[in-house]
Amino acid sequence: MQILDESTGRFPSDEDVDIDHIIDQEAKWILSQLNSGLVPLFSKRSVEGGLEISIKEEDIKNFLNFTHVQKFDVPFIAMYRKDECSTLLKDPEGNYTDDMNHDKPALRWHKVLWAVHELDEKWRLLQKRKTALLAYYNKRFEEESRRVYEENRLGLNQQLFKSIVKALENAESEREVDGVDSKFNLHFPPGEVGVDEGQYKRPKRRSRYSICSKAGLWEVVSKFGYSSEQFGLQISLQEMRVDELEDSKETPEDMASNFTCALFQDPQDVLKGARHMAAVEICYEPVVRKHFRSIYFDNAEVSTCPTTDGNTITDSFHEFAGVKWLRNKPLHKFDDAQWLLIQKAEDEKLLQVTIELPEEVLNKLISDSHEKYLSYGVSKFAELWNEQRKLILQDAIFNHILPSLEKEARSLLATKAKNWLLLEYGRLLWDKVSVAPYQLKENDLSSDNEAAPRVMACCWGPGKPSTTFVMLDSYGEIVDVLEAGSISLRSQNVNDQQRKKNDQQNLLKFMTEHQPRVVVLGAVNLSCTRLKDDIYEILFQMVEENPRDVGREMDGLSVVYGDESVPRLYENSLISSVQIAGQPGIVKRAVALGRYLQNPLAMVATLCGPGREILSWKLSPLERYLAADEKYAMIGQIMVDVANQVGLDLNLAANHEWLFAPLQFISGLGPRKASSLQKSLVRAGAIFSRKDLLTTHGLGRKIFFNAAGFLRVRRSGLAASGSQFFDLLDDTRIHPENYALAQEIAKDIYREDVGDDNLDDDDALEMAVEHLRDRPNVLKSFNVDAYAQDKNCLSKRETLCTVKLELIQGFLDWRSDADCNFQLILQPI
Repeated sequence: MQILDESTGRFPSDEDVDIDHIIDQEAKWILSQLNSGLVPLFSKRSVEGGLEISIKEEDIKNFLNFTHVQKFDVPFIAMYRKDECSTLLKDPEGNYTDDMNHDKPALRWHKVLWAVHELDEKWRLLQKRKTALLAYYNKRFEEESRRVYEENRLGLNQQLFKSIVKALENAESEREVDGVDSKFNLHFPPGEVGVDEGQYKRPKRRSRYSICSKAGLWEVVSKFGYSSEQFGLQISLQEMRVDELEDSKETPEDMASNFTCALFQDPQDVLKGARHMAAVEICYEPVVRKHFRSIYFDNAEVSTCPTTDGNTITDSFHEFAGVKWLRNKPLHKFDDAQWLLIQKAEDEKLLQVTIELPEEVLNKLISDSHEKYLSYGVSKFAELWNEQRKLILQDAIFNHILPSLEKEARSLLATKAKNWLLLEYGRLLWDKVSVAPYQLKENDLSSDNEAAPRVMACCWGPGKPSTTFVMLDSYGEIVDVLEAGSISLRSQNVNDQQRKKNDQQNLLKFMTEHQPRVVVLGAVNLSCTRLKDDIYEILFQMVEENPRDVGREMDGLSVVYGDESVPRLYENSLISSVQIAGQPGIVKRAVALGRYLQNPLAMVATLCGPGREILSWKLSPLERYLAADEKYAMIGQIMVDVANQVGLDLNLAANHEWLFAPLQFISGLGPRKASSLQKSLVRAGAIFSRKDLLTTHGLGRKIFFNAAGFLRVRRSGLAASGSQFFDLLDDTRIHPENYALAQEIAKDIYREDVGDDNLDDDDALEMAVEHLRDRPNVLKSFNVDAYAQDKNCLSKRETLCTVKLELIQGFLDWRSDADCNFQLILQPI
């Protein structure tokens, strides 16, 4: 939020303006943007395809109030203000159902909430720009007014300025503001006010319009009839044509002869210059552009054909084969990244691209323009002046408006394609990060209730470095390392066979000593399949020769392939040299491979540090079209959603530094505050209550309020061996603001279940909560709707559902089970 305020400016306070009015305006604008089809999630084709748009304006207002007035972050709103923003939490693609009624909710990517958040930023930037432009326009108009002495010109300038200011106030997009700014700079070009006489000045390139205007041809333009603004209001049907256009009683040439000068020596030159001015003014008129833009974007079609080189190079297997021949594809049909390929092929001179209006649409547009701009008169003079007006419209439409709209269309297509690609990139990352840690089979029970399975990670090496095995404990820390460079040798040489046998014996001893629960093997080439066979051969040998050495925990030992993409990034990162100092690269890679199996979220978050190594993770073949900052913004969005819904165990992370990586994505924190909190927790060694974040670790109240519900405080790490009291609610997603509500529910259910009414002191309330945690079946039968009706708190239904689920089991992992989705990362052998 602090970074957003720095870029968009401080949100007004109650003392400055009426905040409710500002929020109402912005909410209406955001809803109109969502309904316009320009937001990727809500494109016109998506709606036509069955996606439902049912967002309430009131929910958007609530979101804006939470964000700017109460200073809540997006994850906090998504988790603890569901009742006030319910329509913003629905997935328009229908991937999620109302899963709060299920025992295990699904992890959610809050696409709509983030879309509204991004639109909020765009709105604020738009308002900031409009405010700055208005101040500049007032200053520039005053300067120009002091330099103009002719009353007619001064009156015209005042009329133009009022029109421009009104258009700026009504502009609702950056494109419309650009149009207003272009009109202002056309009529009031930057002057040289403030330059002292005799001071050296840089020569300026003057446009043809400026030359004509300086020569006084603006007076000739006024003789043609309607101004560009009047024409725009009529053709867009904002005003009806009431007064008939009065034609001059002299020919255009006779009138123009009064304005000849050194630059325009005959009437034809004067008329040509005046027509150019009129055409440019029509092109730069915001109302005209908006009308033409709407027709152009709804009807323009794209066609492609290969150049000579393109026809030779682009075969059926080429990247551009799918865009080699396109015929009359409408602009609104481009919903994926296809335009980016067309653009690249055109840049490489392999493709010719045309964007044109269909002939019937263009003819109707010209006909409508003639109807609104030409005179209805039938006199000879009227015909002569109408010929001039037709030439003006011909020049304006074909030489100015259509070429500029083609540029806009290209820019719009590129933006839409990038937005789609960015969303697709986010989906691919979501599938990688939202998966749960590797889970052992149900019959693989752990006697010590460890946090994750003990992992033996193996990275194949060609010799230098050699194949390496790393044993990790259940918290991802290195226990032992084994190099076995000869274990995969296939040579029949006696010495090679002996070295291989020695490595097999060493690995046998290694596995016997450390008893791994799962083996993960980095899949890089076919040699890994043979290495897998060697591992299984050793495992069988352990069972046959020394069955007593094979612990019960190794029954059904799983061997899986692992993707080395993330481990290789970690191997070459700066953070690996800090976390695993003094170890060779292949050991770092193996550690990352094992940790990725134990905690995918923390391992990916580790690569989101100052070096931003995560950007080198190739998820999509088309991601090269995205800028690094665009990708990182999407990565941040995904990581924030996942990290906050999963939560972070502070005591466990305080003893295992790599588990702190997701802390920077916790609501209210960010990298700087997360780093400060991490140092404080490491110094303390353990934390015993969420309240300690305020009192001992220096979090501000607003930061604490945003972050507290996502930070888990329980008996883990060094705190596991202590005798301090822990509040059971601190080990749930229940926010401290709802502790009283949770205790009230626990007290009511306990009273009904046990029949004890003596629950007035804190110990008794704690006993009631513990009673429910030990008997989840009692809570499962708890009817949230009936309770909400009885307590008259139906507006807090979603909050009550969250409390119920967390009382059953705090911080239950909502991520997808490994059996369902881990195939994206691992391939069981």
